[in-house]
Amino acid sequence: MNNIFIDGLAGTTGLQIHSRLKDRRDVNIIEIEAKYRKNLSARKDMINSADVVILCLPDQAARESVSLISSPNVRVLDASSAHRVTDGWTYGLPELSQNQSTLIESASRVSNPGCYPTGAILLLKPLIEAKLLDANYPYAVNAVSGYTGGGREAIARFEDPNHKSHISSQVRRYALHDEHKHIKEIHKYCNLVNKPVFTPMYGNYRQGIILQIPIQLNRCSSRANAEHLRQELREHYHDSQFISVGSYSSIIDVDGLEPDIHNNSNKVTLHVLAPKNTDHVVLTAIYDNLGKGASGAAVQNLEIMLGLDPSDGSVAPLT
Repeated sequence: MNNIFIDGLAGTTGLQIHSRLKDRRDVNIIEIEAKYRKNLSARKDMINSADVVILCLPDQAARESVSLISSPNVRVLDASSAHRVTDGWTYGLPELSQNQSTLIESASRVSNPGCYPTGAILLLKPLIEAKLLDANYPYAVNAVSGYTGGGREAIARFEDPNHKSHISSQVRRYALHDEHKHIKEIHKYCNLVNKPVFTPMYGNYRQGIILQIPIQLNRCSSRANAEHLRQELREHYHDSQFISVGSYSSIIDVDGLEPDIHNNSNKVTLHVLAPKNTDHVVLTAIYDNLGKGASGAAVQNLEIMLGLDPSDGSVAPLT
């Protein structure tokens, strides 16, 4: 039986991971008493008694937890953004390449992907590798997420009308002044020449992401059309448990997309939208920011790391 310690259990991602694992019989969750969660010595003891430590912490705290490891047998799955572009860490997106699951299985240090980069990379990387899109294209990534993507503080600001920084607007654009931490992740794993423009937003709803990347096809060297892109994505993910690609017939009459269609699951739907009488497409990904965007992806990675039977990626709704 593998012992799993969730360092940062009280946070949104930690609670979701715990909910996904607590009834399983192939792992044993070891927990620290609430009063000792910030006790360095107690955390160190718990970390070094685990087979896998899942870090659900702010970046600096995640780095601190790694520094506490003294046992060579402890493996780490980091759900923070502290190590996503760090040398020596394996990127925990199993669909990144044909051998990525093998790399995750053998890794001692795995970094869980960010919520927004997950959709961007799933859309762009296979199309760039197939030379249907150009690595030097000036990509812009636009996305709106449920406010749970911002963790407990964002949840409180949206849900508590008495919060000193309560947000009542329906959409909140953020990350206005500094380069968003997800940009480096998208840049690296899509092998882009230039960093993409990234415009993230929170909507006044709990869960779900719609991520979109508009592309002018007449500026691409391949001169590919929407069906070429759609077919490449379909072939690339044909045996994926969680990734599906919408067909032209399934979207031609759609007059709107909802971000919450995959809530409480690990599923992702990719679309290639091609508005009539235009020379552009809009690559689109829809998934749960707490599912494939966070805790669902973490459980998927844990299963690969430990050779466990894969689950269906579902979880009870967040309360």
